[in-house]
Amino acid sequence: MNDFRRDPEGGYVPSVHLNLNVRGLEPSATLAINELSNALIGQGREVLKLGLGQSPFPVPETVVEALKANAHQKDYLPVRGLPALREAVADYHRRKNGVARGGSNVLIGPGSKELMFLIQLVYYGDLVIPTPSWVSYAPQAQIIGRHVRWIPTSSKNNWQLQPEDLERLCEVDAERPRLMILNYPNNPTGHTYDATELKELAAVARRYRVVMLSDEIYGEIHHDGRHVSIAEFYPEGTIISTGLSKWCGAGGWRLGSFTFPEALTWLLNSMAVVASETFTATSAPIQHAAVTAFRGAPEIEAYLVKCRRILKAIGRYGTRSLKEAGARVREPAGAFYLFPDFGHLRHELKERSVTSSRVLCERLLKETGVASIPGSSCGRSESELTLRLAYVDFDGARALQALESLEPTEEPNEWFLREHCSNVTTAFDRLCEWTPKAVAAHR
Repeated sequence: MNDFRRDPEGGYVPSVHLNLNVRGLEPSATLAINELSNALIGQGREVLKLGLGQSPFPVPETVVEALKANAHQKDYLPVRGLPALREAVADYHRRKNGVARGGSNVLIGPGSKELMFLIQLVYYGDLVIPTPSWVSYAPQAQIIGRHVRWIPTSSKNNWQLQPEDLERLCEVDAERPRLMILNYPNNPTGHTYDATELKELAAVARRYRVVMLSDEIYGEIHHDGRHVSIAEFYPEGTIISTGLSKWCGAGGWRLGSFTFPEALTWLLNSMAVVASETFTATSAPIQHAAVTAFRGAPEIEAYLVKCRRILKAIGRYGTRSLKEAGARVREPAGAFYLFPDFGHLRHELKERSVTSSRVLCERLLKETGVASIPGSSCGRSESELTLRLAYVDFDGARALQALESLEPTEEPNEWFLREHCSNVTTAFDRLCEWTPKAVAAHR
């Protein structure tokens, strides 16, 4: 068979010989819904964007100033990252989590997403993922050709991984190499783990020598500022993943970090080798500016407290609204997501030809203008009527400024949210008005 075929205009284009691991893959659900939303807005449609999970808040001013001061930095930096940044990241984890690691244990990359891809590429073993999960973990494994072992969770347990379920998976083949990604506060549910729960999971992981990739990208926006790392309880087997995108409002800056224990230095070294042949080094100005972010300062801590107050208030408002509309949902503990389950309305939704999360998502966008992500994109069954809602469609800078008028301990009320986060409150209103329970009440 020829490798190229003639196109209608007389040129030559490659024949379709896609890698089997890539064939059939669709673009990332979060990026696809964002692009679709922007396209619809460009056509004059009103879209309330609860699809892409991008921080609504501005980058702290001190970090912006650091970027400006380092805009002239143009040289390639070390593959593993700027030494001062690696030290700052290690000190950050010592300060925040009590995890004693040094700069030599840190690897910097162009976003934690890229580093997650590289670790799956160099580590030979199954990828273990609790569901629901972030939309890109499993597709990355598929591209590389790794086996994905899903561990379903239940809304009854706040969609949290139970130690007995991890035990059940591991005991079938106790010696099998496994890499498990534990993400908390969780995307897509907003739920997290306390110290007791993490200790129990750590005990099982240690027993079966599971390499634990702790995705703590949302750690700083635990709504009460009480994030705990599983690395405290399983230090020898845990890699901590974080970055600037969520807590520092700098998603487009593309900077992530992995912090390894000494026992997994071989894995860090292997990833660095692949990094040298792929992305070479992360942007120099961004790395220099990130030193300021990870070193922290009183003004950055104050910024985080304000962000948490606003997100907590929206999460509480959204939970209350969705419950009144008939969804099963619990108040999130962190991040900026809700994961409602409309299964209780299955019969009523079926009468409106809604039988899957994907159809539910499509109908909501078409009929209410609310963009969301179907639960099936998060590793759940297609028939499960779940959605991921990212409550970030508001002007974060404006909301932070308005918060100054409240007392430090005062929670933003509904008036505040409707005034300063109106797209989000409108989205919840429309979604709830659309549900069968609301429709029936108005007949």
